[in-house]
Amino acid sequence: MNTLRTLQLLLIAAGTVTALAVQAQGIKVNGITIPQSKIDFLLKNAIAQGQADTPELRNQIREELINRELLSQEAAKKGLDKNAEVAMQIDMQRQGVLINAYLQDYMRTHPITDEAIRKEYDQAKAQAGDKEYRARHILVEKEDEAKDIIAQLKRGGNFEKIAADRSKDQGSKASGGDLGWASPRRYVPAFGQALTKLKKGQTTETPVQTQFGWHVIHLDDERAMKIPSFDEAKPQLQQMMRNQMVQKAVSDLRAKAKIE
Repeated sequence: MNTLRTLQLLLIAAGTVTALAVQAQGIKVNGITIPQSKIDFLLKNAIAQGQADTPELRNQIREELINRELLSQEAAKKGLDKNAEVAMQIDMQRQGVLINAYLQDYMRTHPITDEAIRKEYDQAKAQAGDKEYRARHILVEKEDEAKDIIAQLKRGGNFEKIAADRSKDQGSKASGGDLGWASPRRYVPAFGQALTKLKKGQTTETPVQTQFGWHVIHLDDERAMKIPSFDEAKPQLQQMMRNQMVQKAVSDLRAKAKIE
């Protein structure tokens, strides 16, 4: 190896060592150090979101952190960090990070097992029953109104038109009272029980009372319940159970807290 080539290699090696030393120390902006840990944190998040660890990505992160530091320094020079609303926003952000960290730790120490999810799935499956129904209804304020509607239907009245004209259920009246496919257990007991007594194409002979008012119910169709497999339902059940755990954690904290 000639002397010139040796010198080139030494210079390259020295440059590499210098770059690594700078990287280990982070970045300085007007004397303020951006620690390497912050760079590493953003790089880790970017990779977790599917980005490739490339020199270009690392440079983008570096430039972004420099810009952020410059802007935050200027904001501080103007005293904006002392502004009451800005200070409140900073505190809310800090609180949000702490909450997220606490909940992640709570989930780590209270894992949801496959066995627990399976139990939830089996209970939901048992409660769903073996049939689902497609029903329509007309909801009115008084029993006499419901009786009058039943009489109109017996004389050949159109259920969908009457529902659109007279039902007080704003969610279904525009579609002729259509409630879609559902298990009878989705409804309040009186409604669900009346629904299961109907045959396809039948309408209730007498009004059905619930806490919402008086119903005239028509059964369009029925079919075997379509229940998703455990693997299909697992992600949704897991998320539901996590939400329930968070609600319980908050309730437990409130129960122990002194709130005035």
